[in-house]
Amino acid sequence: MWAGHHRENSSMYKRTPSRDYSNMESVEENLDILDNGLDKGTSNPSWKLSLPHVLVATISSFLFGYHLGVVNEPLESISVDLGFHGNTMAEGLVVSICLGGALIGCLLSGWIADGVGRRRTFQLCALPMIIGASMSAATNNLFGMLVGRLFVGTGLGLGPPIASLYVTEVSPAFVRGTYGAFIQIATCLGLMAALFIGIPVKEISGWWRVCFWVSTIPAAILAAAMVFCAESPHWLYKQGRIAEAEAEFERLLGVSEAKFAMSELSKVDRGDDNDSVKLSELLHGRHSKVVFIGSTLFALQQLSGINAVFYFSSTVFKSAGVPSDIANVCIGIANLAGSIISMGLMDKLGRKVLLFWSFFGMAVAMMLQATGATSLVSKVGALYFSVGGMLLFVLTFALGAGPVPGLLLPEIFPSRIRAKAMAVCMSVHWVINFFVGLLFLRLLEKLGPQLLYSMFATFCIMAVIFVRRNVVETKGKSLHEIEIALLPQD
Repeated sequence: MWAGHHRENSSMYKRTPSRDYSNMESVEENLDILDNGLDKGTSNPSWKLSLPHVLVATISSFLFGYHLGVVNEPLESISVDLGFHGNTMAEGLVVSICLGGALIGCLLSGWIADGVGRRRTFQLCALPMIIGASMSAATNNLFGMLVGRLFVGTGLGLGPPIASLYVTEVSPAFVRGTYGAFIQIATCLGLMAALFIGIPVKEISGWWRVCFWVSTIPAAILAAAMVFCAESPHWLYKQGRIAEAEAEFERLLGVSEAKFAMSELSKVDRGDDNDSVKLSELLHGRHSKVVFIGSTLFALQQLSGINAVFYFSSTVFKSAGVPSDIANVCIGIANLAGSIISMGLMDKLGRKVLLFWSFFGMAVAMMLQATGATSLVSKVGALYFSVGGMLLFVLTFALGAGPVPGLLLPEIFPSRIRAKAMAVCMSVHWVINFFVGLLFLRLLEKLGPQLLYSMFATFCIMAVIFVRRNVVETKGKSLHEIEIALLPQD
């Protein structure tokens, strides 16, 4: 949000002479002009005021990670207890039906967030997670499990775009990247928590029900804690609730910064924020290029093969003589380590740099895995290439390609379309995720690991080129500076 008292005037901004955001070099130049016009001697607002609100919001990301991993270990016990053991279609549905619910929730998220506000959307996100997890925990048949997982998926779809929106809109600019990395860290912790809680499932009969019941606790905490959190001042301002927006700025930034933050917010108010945003405007209108950039980033994130790596990790480690539970721990540690490192680098190196080198490192890691799948190396060498490449891939993914898109896109989307544009872009994420999960094993069987990993490496190289040409750096810029620089002329 706001980096401090700026003395620039909107007349110093050189507007991008395009309605489709196509001249990215001019946009970068605009942001450099803005940066040079800042008063570097002024102090930043305290990060401590907004931190509690951000931490509460990231509970939704913890739940996202937890529910993605909660059925991995207990699936066999669930299938035995509910009577569909050996039915691979039913087992696949228990895992993947969440993706269908997530797509529904994600598509609706932008309209819900703009309609009822960010705080209430978090509460609406928690509600189906509580209901769905309770249904899954209490059911005695496959149908009840599937309905519960569908409910949970709806909450999962609502959570990520709203978390990204909220963190972007309530964070001071100088720590917005660091706070954005909290989302990825919370997701990693959720995955690891699901793994840890699922450990006794093979020894204790019915323990899988406990795994589902446990998830209702953080969901209830999220719903209750949001009552005490600040509403997004950006959303309040769009609703015409000016006094409330200023009061929330005081809670988030301090009294001394609130009035200035309001004046900065007014600079990008062109009087059309309350106009309804139609889907056609996002897909074909003046904002279509920036929505295309966001959708492509999420598509390339999934086409890089990250979920395929997670699906196949146990097999690779098993071939190296490593048990599946230890393999999952190794992958989780690599994921968490990369996320923590990205938190320290996000506001130092910037989003574009991390994204660029993250995809580059992922391409190298995929080529290592492809090399390990050839007959050119010895069996021991193949294991080193496969396991080392896989861990390197997860680490480099967590450094940039994992956390950056969810942070960058709310920064570059104008306030008027931000929530709905995020919904569209993250829906692409869920669709690609579904097809990668559906087709990966079949492609692996038909093409073999060498060719398949080479294809993933090619997508990573495509992502490197795309980031270089289309992504702008937003490090340290307030949202109003970014919006002014990207603003299409009327």
